[in-house]
Amino acid sequence: MKIAMGCDHGGFHLKEHIKKYLQDKGIEVVDHGTYSEASVDYPDFAEKLCKDITSGESGAERGILICGTGIGISIAANKCKGIRAALCGDVFSAQMSREHNNANVLCMGERVLGVGLAEMITDAWLNTEFVGGRHERRVDKIMALEAK
Repeated sequence: MKIAMGCDHGGFHLKEHIKKYLQDKGIEVVDHGTYSEASVDYPDFAEKLCKDITSGESGAERGILICGTGIGISIAANKCKGIRAALCGDVFSAQMSREHNNANVLCMGERVLGVGLAEMITDAWLNTEFVGGRHERRVDKIMALEAK
């Protein structure tokens, strides 16, 4: 498995923690930055990661984006064609974002989550598969909104 990651300055520490957490599990991580606490603009990093996911450039099929609250970076990610970004602050939402919505980007907020919960959310999101069925029709309708 290969996961792309990105963050702004407000999510830098949690990104670094989750990156190591994934690598320790044998998951390859493509790090799209930022690489320090220096102030940056989260839409730039959301766009970089989302282009990677939709183009298949790095081989990562899913991504994780982190900012201070997760809100701004999730809004930016959802402006990118082909992306279904889910802001998750609990394990159940992470599972449902995959199972029912086939989310391809997980967003989290460093300033609102502890590392233990962020690890559990990440695990739930990575280990839950899309169930398809009636949910496929709904995901197709979500994706059709991009064409309007």
